[in-house]
Parts: sequence; C-alpha cells; structure tokens
Amino acid sequence: MQVILRTMIPVRSGVSIRYAVTAKPELWEIPEGPVPESTAHDAAVLRLFLLLSAWANMRSGVRVARNLALRWLEEHPRTGIDPDVCVLHPTPEDFDSLRSLRLWEPGRVPPIFCGEIVSASHPYKDYAEIHERYAALGAFELFVFDPLLLGPHALGGPVTFQLWRRDAIGALERVHFGNEPVYSHALDAWLSVAERELIISDDRAARHRWQTGEERERTEKERERAEKERERAEKERERAEKEQERRARMALEQRVAELERQRER
Repeated sequence: MQVILRTMIPVRSGVSIRYAVTAKPELWEIPEGPVPESTAHDAAVLRLFLLLSAWANMRSGVRVARNLALRWLEEHPRTGIDPDVCVLHPTPEDFDSLRSLRLWEPGRVPPIFCGEIVSASHPYKDYAEIHERYAALGAFELFVFDPLLLGPHALGGPVTFQLWRRDAIGALERVHFGNEPVYSHALDAWLSVAERELIISDDRAARHRWQTGEERERTEKERERAEKERERAEKERERAEKEQERRARMALEQRVAELERQRER
C-alpha cells in the first residue's frame, strides 16, 4: 500500500494525520453470500437503524438503509462496501426497490452518514482499513461504534467511538477516537453510550434523546395514560369537594333547624 503523508496537526491527545492511499479494487471486492454476525452485533445495528429511521421519517428526502451494496467503480462492479447502516440524502427515486447504489449511474450520490458496528469476527477491519473504502466511496461521515470494546490494542483500541468526516478539500479525516460523546454534523446530533446501548440526542448530556418509532409510540401512550389519570384525579378531586360542600351544607341546615327548635321551646 502506497502511503503519502499529507498533514500532521497537533491535537490534545496526539496528532491528526491525513494521508492518501492507492485504491485497491481487487482487494475491496465483496464476497458472495451473507457474513454471520452475533446477536449483540445485530441488536446494535438494529437500534442504530431504528433510531435513524424514526428521525428520517420526520424529514423530507431522507431514507435509511441496512446492508445496502455501495459500489463506485464501474470497471470493478464488485468492489465496494455494504455498511451496517447508511443515510441517503437526497433519496433515490427508486429507493423502495433499490438493490445496490452504483455511484456511476445518473442521479446517484454517496451517503451523508454511514454507521459500522465493530464485529467480534473481524475487529481489525473496523480499526485499520474500513475508512479507506469510505474515503474512496465519497461518504461524508463514517461512524464506527464498538459497544463491546473489541478493538485491538495494537491499533490504539479499544475505543467506543470513531468518527471520520470529509473535510473542505475532500479528504476523509478521523476527527474523534475515544469513549466520550461525539457530535455528528450529518445528523446534527450527539452520539453517546449508556450501558453499552447507543444514544443519539440533541444535546451532549443526552437529556433530549432520540427515540425509535416503537419507543415514541410507547412514550405517547404513556403520556396519554398520564393525561387520562390526571383528568380522572381532577374529576375525583372535584367530586370530593362537592361532597364536602354537600355535607357542610347539610350540617349547617341541621344546625339551623336545631336552633329554630330551641327558640320555639
């Protein structure tokens, strides 16, 4: 692999390195057939997909895909990457029947956000080489999530989050490598983790968290139940007040009647 050093920028925890690599279309070919993954990996991918799907449903022209075949070299149609999750904007008109995104075709653009969950079966890939494919692809942001901390120590891991972002000159640069929350420009949101579960939120402290469609529906039902309970409690309070007023009125009437009888005697 040819490596050409571009820049070395001092940062708080070390240096930020931007470099160029020679494309390797033959080595980047996608094998036929699915790759088995663990249930933990699948659960993490599904949660990311559901969170992003619920967010995309509230926006025009944004769709989310799982394991979509992304291809960018017409002369090497099997060379590419199948991200665990990717966000497409603008959405291809044929999204609902899309089998692969071939970027040499008219009207196709790279995803604005791609998410990869580190797998126990090939953790080195997600720390050492996967970003090179996304750089060649042209993706705007690449998010790598390692919930089980499987990354190899030899490559600086494990860390919970990696975020790669395309800069003004078109280079994909790693802008985050650590365990603290990270901000995504593509999503305009923060990504963090709680008990190994991915959290996407509008704020760094994760007070305003995104929800999946199921979580949002459950929250709405809980809100409706709480509102009905509040209305029931309010009616019960009004009934109790009216009953108290009725008893007080009856007691007053009885007292007046008793005074009248005493006066007559």
